[in-house]
Amino acid sequence: MVEKSGRPAYLQIVDELSEQIRTGSLAPGTALPSIAQLCERFDVSASVVKAAISVLRTQGLVIGQQGKGVFVSQAPAAPAEPSPSGEAGQILEQLAQMRQSIKDLGDRLAVLESAVFPERN
Repeated sequence: MVEKSGRPAYLQIVDELSEQIRTGSLAPGTALPSIAQLCERFDVSASVVKAAISVLRTQGLVIGQQGKGVFVSQAPAAPAEPSPSGEAGQILEQLAQMRQSIKDLGDRLAVLESAVFPERN
C-alpha cells in the first residue's frame, strides 16, 4: 500500500518495484504482476499503476510485450572489450549522456503529470 507521504503514489510504486528488480527479487525475464494485481496490492487505480510502469519503461527496467504482459528487462551483458578511445569513445560518451537526459526527462514528465493530473495519485 502506498503511503500518504506527499510523494506521488506512482513514484512510490516505481521505488518499490525498481528496488525489487535491483535486489533480484524480480529477476530478468520475470513477468510483473498484472495491473489488477498491482492495483490491489498498492490500493490504487489502474491509471496510477500504468504511470508507474511507464516510468519503469522509460528507465529501461521493464519492457512490455503486447498481449503477454510486462517483463523485467534482461540484465545488460558485461562489456567484453576495453573502452574505445578516439571518435568511437566520444560517440559512446554522447550516447550515455543522451540516455541520461532521456531518463531525466522521463522523471520530469512523471512529476509534471502528477501535478497536472493529481487524481491519478
